Amino acid sequence: MVKFGEHLKRSLIREYSYYYISYDDLKAELEDSLESNNGVWSEELETQFLESLEVELDKVYTFCKVKHNEVLRRVKEAQEQVSVAVHSLDSNTPVTDLDFQILEEELSDIIADVHDLAKFSRLNYTGFQKIIKKHDKNTKFILKPVFQVRMNAKPFFKENYDELVVKISQLYDIVRTRGNPVKGDSAAGGKQQNFVRQTTKYWVHPDNITELKLIILKHLPVLVFNTNKEFEKEDSAITSIYYDNEDLDLYYGRLRKDEGAEAHRLRWYGGMGSDTIFVERKTHREDWTGEKSVKARFALKEKYVNDFLHGKYTVEQAFAKMRREGKKSIQEIESLEALATEIQYTMLKKKLRPVVRSFYNRTAFQLPGDARVRISLDTELTMVREDNFDGNDRTNGNWRRMDIGVDWPFNQLPEKDVCRFPYAVLEVKLQTQLGQEPPEWVRELVGSHLVEPVPKFSKFIHGVATLLNDKVNLIPFWLPQMDVDIRKPAIPTNINITRPGREDDEEFEDTEDEELAAPANSYDIEEAAGDVPVNRGAGQPTGVSSAPNYGAITENANVPSNSSENAAEILRKIRQASNPVTKYWYTLVYHIDHYLYGDQISKVPQGTVFDSYVSAPPGKTICVPVRVEPKVYFATERTLLSWVSVGLVLGGVSTSFLTYGTPTTMVASIGFFITALVTIWLSTYTYCKRVVNIRMKRPIDYEDKYGPPMICAFLMASILFTFFCNIV
Repeated sequence: MVKFGEHLKRSLIREYSYYYISYDDLKAELEDSLESNNGVWSEELETQFLESLEVELDKVYTFCKVKHNEVLRRVKEAQEQVSVAVHSLDSNTPVTDLDFQILEEELSDIIADVHDLAKFSRLNYTGFQKIIKKHDKNTKFILKPVFQVRMNAKPFFKENYDELVVKISQLYDIVRTRGNPVKGDSAAGGKQQNFVRQTTKYWVHPDNITELKLIILKHLPVLVFNTNKEFEKEDSAITSIYYDNEDLDLYYGRLRKDEGAEAHRLRWYGGMGSDTIFVERKTHREDWTGEKSVKARFALKEKYVNDFLHGKYTVEQAFAKMRREGKKSIQEIESLEALATEIQYTMLKKKLRPVVRSFYNRTAFQLPGDARVRISLDTELTMVREDNFDGNDRTNGNWRRMDIGVDWPFNQLPEKDVCRFPYAVLEVKLQTQLGQEPPEWVRELVGSHLVEPVPKFSKFIHGVATLLNDKVNLIPFWLPQMDVDIRKPAIPTNINITRPGREDDEEFEDTEDEELAAPANSYDIEEAAGDVPVNRGAGQPTGVSSAPNYGAITENANVPSNSSENAAEILRKIRQASNPVTKYWYTLVYHIDHYLYGDQISKVPQGTVFDSYVSAPPGKTICVPVRVEPKVYFATERTLLSWVSVGLVLGGVSTSFLTYGTPTTMVASIGFFITALVTIWLSTYTYCKRVVNIRMKRPIDYEDKYGPPMICAFLMASILFTFFCNIV
């Protein structure tokens, strides 16, 4: 296991090297003080050590503040330069493509600065946590809560880069398109009432959030719904209230992925002052139905929500104004009315009430007016209880609780009412009905170390399973694995962050050591987009400028992810070889290097046991959704009929022996008769057992391991007995 001090040295950014926490010096001071005082730690030593920490904290905080202001100044200057360049396009002396390329390189350099600053802050915060933990462990003085207050006073680690990301994204999109960014409805499908998309979900560790945003904005701009106002933190907030009854019927249906399982929620965008509430219904459809899972919704004014949910505000009243204005067609209005009627009926019939709230800040990446590829990153995800199942009516009869808004992290709530999710959630959405293939850069992104695939992850399911743990006995597969660190060592990809005109410096590459990046779980689910093969040598992705930047295809593109550290250099020599002999020699060296240091999976010693079994907590069962199609029932019936036909043939043989055979074969017919009875009985029992298990969607082994061998043994014994009787 690599120590943090060694990891810090490997991860240093050269330009910032003098401003990092002096971790080794603090560690040496701690050890020397303990050694010189025979392991006794005094108040005087505590004061001296705290002063040293204060000096380091002030150094790091001051540098972060200065660097952040520098980045803001550079962004402002770039904004002015881009504005001048765009306005000159309509003049007699328009800017050239070279000028745009220089601007693009400047923005790429700013992007790298933001990435480095975020990495610097993250690494130093970890350094302070590590040294304080070592101090508390060795001295028995508890410094962590005291120094945390001082760190909160100089919060270099709490810097929010969302506003910077939005500004840089807008500028980069203008420059990349040479002053002609894609325009269209920013909602990009927001006016649709039905959404059909293929969605894959991933978890993102907080350490990787900023880097991930910077990578994506090189390919897709940040989607801003209102371009006429300055970006505010509240603009990215999304809150949903999920409804269910006391039996949690909707929770279990969505967890088991039952055909037609529904989720009902009320959603609004922005702060609590938002007047437009979207009433939504998500319906799960099995693949064999030929239909796609769909989300349908309609808008309702907040003042009418309570009456609508209780049936006092009718569907006709809700859409009367829409009919009068005539902005939508009659067909659209009738479709919305049918949806509203169904939702209102379900709410009343199933006695649905608010159960769980989900809150998060969303950064969406999408071309305006083009919803074929949409990527969203949800951060600060939090689930909050809204139910009254424990006798505490948190909503007081309202459709949502009013004691919280969008003031994350909701410190005013008791811990039993809130679940703060430790990761961000990345969603990649493709409109599959258009035959859309994922762009190569998307495949590369979701296959990188930055994300962890978690198929079918649901905020609603996680919230109920966590906050109402005492009421559920089925839990999702990911819940017992929440304490596993999902960080992974960095692997060569086509989306590395580099500065224009500079190659990656391996000495200062952001590699994670074993202590900070434990092996992550892997889910062998065919729906994970990371499993899609990547054509790494296909060239540059569409829409990416030829200017050097971290979004372009780099020379590491042909390096397999399971190669050694020397593989990239050897492959480069193979490509640059001037004659066949040299090329053959380096090819041979590459294969030897790969065998010795590359794919180590095949070199695991025989008998090695991997502890990959995940057990559910006491009294709980892990629910693994099983897809059941109609052809499964038909196959089971065909299997039954096949075995029954075999039994009938054996019964016919037994009857023939009994009717037309000799006295000896008449005795042998008993064996065939018993075999026929066993065949028919066993096949019927197996069929009934399989049908029940299929209907209950139990993920068990459906193979019949004992029936066929037993019937064959009976049949062989009968034949041998008949043969023996004929000989005798």
